[in-house]
Amino acid sequence: MTEAAPAAEHAEPTLRLRGVGRRFGGLLAVHGVDLDVVHGERRAILGPNGAGKTTLFNVICGDLPASSGSVELFGEDVTTTPARYRARLGLARTYQQSRLLNGLTVEDSIYLSIIGVEGGRLRPLPLPGRDRAARERAREAAGKVAISHKLREQVGSLSHGEHRQVAIAMALAAEPKALMLDEPASGLSRGERQLLTDLLLALDREITLILIEHDMDIALRVAERVTMMHDGRVIVEGTPSEIRANETVHDLYLGRGYRNE
Repeated sequence: MTEAAPAAEHAEPTLRLRGVGRRFGGLLAVHGVDLDVVHGERRAILGPNGAGKTTLFNVICGDLPASSGSVELFGEDVTTTPARYRARLGLARTYQQSRLLNGLTVEDSIYLSIIGVEGGRLRPLPLPGRDRAARERAREAAGKVAISHKLREQVGSLSHGEHRQVAIAMALAAEPKALMLDEPASGLSRGERQLLTDLLLALDREITLILIEHDMDIALRVAERVTMMHDGRVIVEGTPSEIRANETVHDLYLGRGYRNE
């Protein structure tokens, strides 16, 4: 079981959504979502394809503006602020499809993610002290996701699972206060999924984790609380045990194998 999040020390949630909606023309993809995620919590957002999970992620991180409602991060209203500002507050995320530059090495990819969050600019001449520190952080992040042995290799030569590792390393290298992962286990082998699970379970408790994941073995092992979405709405919230036992969740998504005995 995962360790309980240190919520009592932090009255304000890391993330607070109130009435959040997102409309695409006549399609209401996310409707009236209220959500509180406290500091250090491990939260899974689950649901069938088309439930609105990734759209909600995009609204939270600022890739899409909310059509209605409010988004608060770390006690600050960020409803109308751009994604880069939310990143500098301490929010990092990965995407369903890894957004990597195949011609860069693993180390350079992680290094550039650090410079980007810190507001750095591409420079013809390096600043030795700053660059040295950023390079060290990049190598440390690679070690956390077991990709250190690939630091000098180009991203384009890596496997799909290794792309996932690099993307998570890039997010961790920014030293986030909250980490959002969108289907991190998608396309991974059984061994890579176990590596991912171990990584998430070992994540620093000071980092709040929010993930979308279709692999229930990973999601219900890592999460402390689960938010279930359907047709753009939150329909159930609870612990993994409560989610497994919920008849509505069973009928919509989980299947017989996830019922409590």
